[in-house]
Amino acid sequence: MALAQEKLYTIDDIYALPDGERAELIDGELYMMSPPGTTHQRIVSFLNRTIGNYIQEQNGDCEIFPAPFAVFLNNDEYTYVEPDISVVCDKSKLDEKGCNGAPDWVIEIVSPSSKRMDYFIKMEKYRRAGVREYWIVDAAKGNVFVYDFENDDINTYGFEDQIPVNIYDGDLKIKLKTE
Repeated sequence: MALAQEKLYTIDDIYALPDGERAELIDGELYMMSPPGTTHQRIVSFLNRTIGNYIQEQNGDCEIFPAPFAVFLNNDEYTYVEPDISVVCDKSKLDEKGCNGAPDWVIEIVSPSSKRMDYFIKMEKYRRAGVREYWIVDAAKGNVFVYDFENDDINTYGFEDQIPVNIYDGDLKIKLKTE
């Protein structure tokens, strides 16, 4: 007797979701997303302004995109993610639908429902897809975990620390505690 086969979801299933529902798709598995909380949105807004201002002041080639922003990570129909922050430096990856391939820098802000995804599943997917730098911002712990995939390095910072951005050779440093 054959085992029942689990359904593999595709990007078409993402686009078929009812209005207001959001999900991510990783290797054909669908992960529903909860609405973000106030702290999460404050952090996203702060990072979007800080990074965007830096890029503009430096006349940089990169662009920043806060969620919801579609990232077709593997350029296939089975993986679709919406990182909280995506920084894309190769404009050839961008089209009207989003980013086709790995952003250079991805930031995820952990929520209670996303811990397993952010710390394990997405971290490995981002590394394998070619993301250069991945930050996990954990407001509950007051920590930022910085994965510098290019140099095979991991560092942990507190919100009060000046956190160097590796894709900018440390020229940009971000302190999340703004008080």
